[in-house]
Amino acid sequence: MKLIAVTASSLALAGLAFAGVTIPTAAEAATKACNEAKTTWRFSFWGKRRAFTEAMEYVTKRVSDQTCGNFKIRLYYGEQLSKSKENLDSISVGAIDATSFCAAYHPGKNRPLNVLDLPFLPLANFDVMRRVHDAVYAHPASKKALAKWNAVIYMSNILPQYEYMGRGKPPKSVKDFKGLRLRALGGMGRSAKAIGAVPTTMPAPETYTALQRGTVDAIGFPFTYSFSAYKLDEVADWYTTNMSLGSVTCPTVFNKTAYEKLPASYKKILAEAVPGAYDALKANYAAKDKANLARWGKSKMKAIKIPESEMAEFRRIGGEPLWKAWVEENKGQIPAQELLDLVLKTAKQ
Repeated sequence: MKLIAVTASSLALAGLAFAGVTIPTAAEAATKACNEAKTTWRFSFWGKRRAFTEAMEYVTKRVSDQTCGNFKIRLYYGEQLSKSKENLDSISVGAIDATSFCAAYHPGKNRPLNVLDLPFLPLANFDVMRRVHDAVYAHPASKKALAKWNAVIYMSNILPQYEYMGRGKPPKSVKDFKGLRLRALGGMGRSAKAIGAVPTTMPAPETYTALQRGTVDAIGFPFTYSFSAYKLDEVADWYTTNMSLGSVTCPTVFNKTAYEKLPASYKKILAEAVPGAYDALKANYAAKDKANLARWGKSKMKAIKIPESEMAEFRRIGGEPLWKAWVEENKGQIPAQELLDLVLKTAKQ
C-alpha cells in the first residue's frame, strides 16, 4: 500500500477540517479578505527593482488583488527606509514591517543561517537551493535566532551561484587570483584567502564605485543578473563562468508583531503566494542570463573558464575544510554540525 504523507498544512490548503477546526478554502479566504480592515506594510529594499526583487513584486500584486486592495505591501527601493546592513535592526524595533537581508553582511546576528553561506556546498540548481534553504529556515535554531530580532522568515530570495567579474589582467588559473582584492562574502571570503586572495565585504550598492576606482580587483556576485543589475559589466574587463563559488542566503522576513496582527485570511494568502513567488524569481533569473550572455558575447569583456583540474583542487582546499572549521568555531553556540548535516542530506534528496 502506498502511504501518503498528510500534514496540517496540506489539509489546510485542501480546505479540509482537522483538530475540530474547519480551514477555509482559498476562495473563502479571499472573500473574507475583501471584508477585512485595510492594512499597509512598508517593505525596505536596497538597490533598484531587479530579478532578485521579482518574488516580492509578485507577492505584493497577488496580495493586493486577492484582498480587494485591503492589504497592501509597499516596496521602498534604494534604502529609503533602512540601510541594507541595518534591516534586521529596523525590523526589531518595528520601523519597517518587512524586508530582505543577507546574513553574510553581519554573520554574528544569525549564526544558524550562515551555514548556507559556506563555499562550494553541493547546491546544484535553484530547486535544490530552495529545498535546502527552506529546511534550514525551518530548523528551531534558525527560528530562535530570528526571534531575537522580532522577525519571522517568509521565504528565501535565492541567489544563483557566485562568479567573479573584474578589471585588469584576466586570470587564467586559480593561482592568478593570488594577491587580488576580491569582494567575497561569507564563506567565499575564506575560500578566497585559501588561494592567497584578499577578501573584503561590502554591500552590493557600493560595488560599482569600488570596481571603477580600483578599490577592489574583482567582485563576487550571483551569475549573471547581479553583474548587470549593478552595472559592473559597464566597467569590467573579464568575468568567470565556471567557478560556482557558492552563494549567500538573503531571506525575506516579517516583523513578528505585525505579522501576528494580520487576520487569518491575509496570512493564508501570503502563504499561498510563495510557490508563485519562487517561480517568478526563477523565471527572471533565466531571462536575465539569456539576455546578459547574448550581450556580453558581443562586448570586449573576456569570458574566463578556469581549468577543471584547478577548480577541483580549489574545491578541495576551499570547501570541506572550511565547513569543518565553521562547525568548530560555532560549537557550543549553535547546533552547527546538525545544520551542516541537514544541508548535505537535503541536497542529496
